Amino acid sequence: MSVNHIPVQFSDRKRRAVDRLTRRLITCCGVAILLLMLLLFCWLIGVVLPLFSAPGVQVMPSQQLWDRAPAVATGNLGRIGWRISSQGAARFIPLDGQPAEPALALTPPPDEVVRSSDEQTLLLNMQGALTLLQPTTDGQWHFPLGDKPFHLPEGAVTKMALATRQAGQWRIAAITGAGLRVLTLGTDRQASVFSLPQDQLDLLVLSPSGDLLYTTEGSLLRVWQLDDDRAHLRETHTLPQRPQSLHLLVGGRSLLIQDRTGVTQWFAVASEQGPRLQRIRTFADSRSDDGTLLVTESQRRVFATISPQGLLRLFASKQPGPILERQLAPGIVQAQFSPQGDSLLIERAGSWQRLRLDNPWPDVTWRSFWQKIWYENYPGPDWVWQSTAAGDSYQAKFSLMPMVTGTLKAASLALLFATPLSLAAAMYTAWFMSPGLRRWVKPAIEMMGALPSVVVGLIAGIWLAPHIGQALVGVLLLPLTLAGTLLLCGILSARLPSRWRRPGREVLILLPLLLLVTLLTLWLPTLFIPDAGDWLPHYEQRNLLVAALAMGFALVPLIFTLSEDALFSVPAALGQGSLALGATPWQTLTRVVLPGASAGIFAALMIGLGRAVGETMILLMATGNTPQSEGGLFSGLRALSANIAIEMPEAVAGSAHYRVLFLSALMLLIFTLVINTVAELIRQRLRQRYSQQEEQA
Repeated sequence: MSVNHIPVQFSDRKRRAVDRLTRRLITCCGVAILLLMLLLFCWLIGVVLPLFSAPGVQVMPSQQLWDRAPAVATGNLGRIGWRISSQGAARFIPLDGQPAEPALALTPPPDEVVRSSDEQTLLLNMQGALTLLQPTTDGQWHFPLGDKPFHLPEGAVTKMALATRQAGQWRIAAITGAGLRVLTLGTDRQASVFSLPQDQLDLLVLSPSGDLLYTTEGSLLRVWQLDDDRAHLRETHTLPQRPQSLHLLVGGRSLLIQDRTGVTQWFAVASEQGPRLQRIRTFADSRSDDGTLLVTESQRRVFATISPQGLLRLFASKQPGPILERQLAPGIVQAQFSPQGDSLLIERAGSWQRLRLDNPWPDVTWRSFWQKIWYENYPGPDWVWQSTAAGDSYQAKFSLMPMVTGTLKAASLALLFATPLSLAAAMYTAWFMSPGLRRWVKPAIEMMGALPSVVVGLIAGIWLAPHIGQALVGVLLLPLTLAGTLLLCGILSARLPSRWRRPGREVLILLPLLLLVTLLTLWLPTLFIPDAGDWLPHYEQRNLLVAALAMGFALVPLIFTLSEDALFSVPAALGQGSLALGATPWQTLTRVVLPGASAGIFAALMIGLGRAVGETMILLMATGNTPQSEGGLFSGLRALSANIAIEMPEAVAGSAHYRVLFLSALMLLIFTLVINTVAELIRQRLRQRYSQQEEQA
């Protein structure tokens, strides 16, 4: 036998070059992955951050007005504005400094002008006679009922309100010498009039559809329900202060009452007597002096107050105080928002000034994501996610609590279901099962992990959910019966013949027995309580229980594989030494092997939790996708990942909805990063602790 010694100075340049290239390639790939994750993280932050930007305002230069007469009404159409003066001149004025259009002469000059909620129709009180006038976006004036003022038979009108019931039909509430009259008229010239038993009123305002009339007399607030030909008094409230003005937010569900103490929001809440107005909130820093203007947006629940000293405060209905404050020059007598809410047109004596507003998402705050908000017509504050609806005036609700609680509930219950099964299977496979049988069982369980989650979700939603509803009692009893069967088998196993107690033989008896007990447990209760799910008042067919069982089934292969590898990697000498000292196999497993494999088992559980938190398709198909923060085992839920998958195709790029969904993705990324970091730290500590114990032993 010849021995070839390698020289000490031996050097293979090709091998060293390959090693250097491989090392650098691996380093570059690792750094690229880290940079990619960092880039993804920064991109998500960049999409989300604009949600929390503070509103801004830019004051534009003033433009002088040719007509020095005081304005009865002004309007802001975005590119152009319109103005009706006390001398009867109705004129469109470009806001970019271009010459104004010729004025339309209104005869006689109007004393008062009120608007419909959609800002598209004006009602002019022309010395007691009424005229409807519509300013169009192309700078034209339109008289839908003709340019001749019409008179009410009861006499001259002193106060009035206007609502657009439908295209070509309007409702007018007017105070005349004979009392309060409600007039419904349209372009077909047909009209209906009925009276209300009220003579003296301070303020009145109609809801957008004209079915509700709010009136004040002193400190009394009355709400009238209006039908086609009659009305009835729905409710009466005594206010603490005499109101200065009444305003309706977009949609007409919220009533703003302005008095000296501030601005309060009211809306109807269901009661035993039906919907009744309730005072919801008083906005902070909204105290009003005499002459304070209150202006509302036409498409969002945003309003502004402007004091006689020129202090501008901007409010949003979801926020308790002003979202923007700006001191302007005093002397403001008129103000009007643009349709999109991106500008505010203000008028002083003889001049206009335009304020550009940067307030794209007034309803989105960090508080609204996590705290309960009292939304219109809800019985109380609650966490609500409802991003879209059919109505144009709908206020989106972006509370993340329903999805966060749904994610945590589903992940926790799935882990609670999967952990005992996977750990028990791992311990039995690694420690008690014969090597020949282990070579078949371990790959078979690992093959379960290759099953696509969409297939698991489909089976859970289509097949499993109805069967659980039919055998609900048996499903709930199944863990108890299986645990009792296993304990009983453990006690009786000592009485088996010796040939049946060989390693691996117990499975041939245990598996058929457990299968029989499972079938009997699921079948027998259905004979006495069929369709048990129908007996529960709040049972939903796709619920948390179905999702937990399906997702737990998907987690079992992952946790089993990692835990079994951790147990099998414990040095065999430790177990053999324990057995040699007289310990039983169970004592050796629980006191020697499990502590040594605890780091790997803990990592397996944390990886399983991360997989459960990020699971999408199973939760999408097996939970009913009901975004609710409350609810028990038999209620539906919606997870963050499923919510992103459902609503991202519908979200408009750049909208608040779009950015909130990216915030959900960022939260999932951060949560997974935190879980993995904590798991790695604990795993390292456990490994260090038990490695030291092994060295001492």
